[in-house]
Amino acid sequence: MSPSRASDFMQCPLLYRFRVIDKLPEKPSEAATRGTLVHAVLERLFDAPAVERTAPRAKALIPGQWDRLLVSRPELAELFAQDADGERLAGWLAEAERLVERWFSLEDPTRLEPAERELFVETELESGLRLRGVIDRVDVAPTGEVRIVDYKTGKAPRPEYADGARFQMSFYALVIWRLKRVVPRRLQLVYLGSGEVITYDPVEADLERVERKLLALWEAIRLATETGDWRPRPTKLCGWCDHQALCPEFGGTPPVYPLTVGVPGSA
Repeated sequence: MSPSRASDFMQCPLLYRFRVIDKLPEKPSEAATRGTLVHAVLERLFDAPAVERTAPRAKALIPGQWDRLLVSRPELAELFAQDADGERLAGWLAEAERLVERWFSLEDPTRLEPAERELFVETELESGLRLRGVIDRVDVAPTGEVRIVDYKTGKAPRPEYADGARFQMSFYALVIWRLKRVVPRRLQLVYLGSGEVITYDPVEADLERVERKLLALWEAIRLATETGDWRPRPTKLCGWCDHQALCPEFGGTPPVYPLTVGVPGSA
């Protein structure tokens, strides 16, 4: 289980099915792709010596990282296929520049030496549930304290909608705790869209609650997999979903369920 897929199920079980079981294709979006580009730039900037980690240097990395992204994911070229004069692409790249530049008002990379960047982590809980994910940045203080940092290219959510981001960071903290037996001292969300930094300092009890939540979530996923009962959960986010044509909430019919459905109570 990854934090993204866990969030999918909590948002809408049918969305989880479409993405994980049916593996339905989704069109790339300008916003998500810009986020990927900005993440790549901020990761690569730390390859330079501290004194050279400047805003002009970071912005200069954008064209090359965009070219690399197109090589690894050629389908992204579809985003600007109808942009004959390149105006939309230029505006999109300019917004990426603004996000990168804003980061320098929130953190000082000349004073940071990340222990890890784009770190893939994976651990197996005692229950057998395997957790995995990719952490944007891990900082380790000389005293050994760990800080997990995640870059967000959108705006910080209002407090009543902040649970999703906190869940993702707590997920990563749980994995680090189970792997290294160290509770991260701080979880830090850097919102480039609104220029805000939100922090959360977890304790063991918090991470134990997250683990119990993940186990309950996995049990719900297991049950839905066995029964084929993937119910849609309509919210305001439905307007952004690529699968409305297949969703019963919008008059659609999902594809034939590709897995064998078990009979409750059978041996």
